[in-house]
Amino acid sequence: MLNKTAGHGRPAGNREFAMTSDKTFSRRAVIAGAGAVLAAPAVVKAQAQVLKIANLVPRSGFFAQAGQSMHRGALASPALLAELGYKVEIVHIDTESNADVARTQAERAINDGCHVITGAFDSGHTLAIAQVAEQRQIPFVVNVAAAPQITEQGYKYLVRNFQTGGQLVTNGLRLIKDVTDAKGIKLETAVFLHANDTFGTAQRGAMDAIWPRVNLPIKLVESIAYDPRAQDLSVEVTKIRSINPDLVMCVTRASDAIKMVRDMVRQRFQPKAIISPGSPGFYDEEFYQALGPLADFLLFGLPWVNPKSAMSQAFEKAFQKANPNNRFAPDGFNAGFTFEGFLIAAEGFKKAGTTNGPQLMEAIRGVNIAEHVMIGGPIQFDAKGQNVNIGSAMIQNIKRTPTVVFPSAVAVTEPVLPLPAWQGRS
Repeated sequence: MLNKTAGHGRPAGNREFAMTSDKTFSRRAVIAGAGAVLAAPAVVKAQAQVLKIANLVPRSGFFAQAGQSMHRGALASPALLAELGYKVEIVHIDTESNADVARTQAERAINDGCHVITGAFDSGHTLAIAQVAEQRQIPFVVNVAAAPQITEQGYKYLVRNFQTGGQLVTNGLRLIKDVTDAKGIKLETAVFLHANDTFGTAQRGAMDAIWPRVNLPIKLVESIAYDPRAQDLSVEVTKIRSINPDLVMCVTRASDAIKMVRDMVRQRFQPKAIISPGSPGFYDEEFYQALGPLADFLLFGLPWVNPKSAMSQAFEKAFQKANPNNRFAPDGFNAGFTFEGFLIAAEGFKKAGTTNGPQLMEAIRGVNIAEHVMIGGPIQFDAKGQNVNIGSAMIQNIKRTPTVVFPSAVAVTEPVLPLPAWQGRS
């Protein structure tokens, strides 16, 4: 039987609270609706104290679409964490899509007694928070942020449960080769379109370094940067159309991905495939609502929720209960990594038996979590604090729903290639 949370959210400025029940569970917990029995971690004996986690995400401003998605995952997390025997209080904080706000809110959260910070979607925000966490010796569990320097600057109070930009690109390019080989599609030329923000620039650097090493039988003709705050991408699409590549690879957010597709349709540019080798945008509800059937059949390679995992199925049930007006599939990426950030912190707390920063950080770095939500092996961290076992999958929009299509071990349907014509879709 599912456990109910002990408390409800209550506003405190721009923060809200949700606490799990302090009722303990046996080592094996049956998750209702999951269709399987999950291994539940042992509960720290007789420990009255809960772990207070500050979840910093951009719920307003430029990155609000992703931040709200992560927030919905945070709202869904307490019930499942309680079912697994963890005692966690989640403090929800809006970074307002501003790195300076992220920094000051991290300081405020620590001053208010938070033991761990999770977040923060944007790499710039994440780096700002990392500096605060390091100075204050408070563990920071990065749930979504890809800039390589996050785990390359020697932070001792940080772990990242997400791929680096290089890993995203490498895995994404390998998936492009694998899925086109599987479908017998030959792509001879490609263009890479990317935002000129922190994330997009990091992905461009990764692409420049990695492309020559992956031996794709495709000629990368040009890389084109754009301003994600531009009104449209007509100039960039005109340039791509003049090159006429078989493949358009892109690093986008939802708002600029919408502009890209609209300008391609207006200019009647029809490549054989549009594939993101590792970025958000294509899977956001905003993208589907704005484009309707034009959102279908685009592909993206990303770490993703494992649709065949019992833990994922349990989390989806919790998500739908907490967010009855939202679909899990478009939110699964952000919500899943948000949940895993809490899971990592809670497991570290269980191991450490204390909220003391250095001891808690040591325990978090030493976690080994086999049962989780996202595709990949056990959650484990290397000496730099990087999870080394995160997998990627090829996802395709089918009937306005992000759907795993490759590899076969986690796929739920076959990929559609080449890209069907824009015109005539219903």
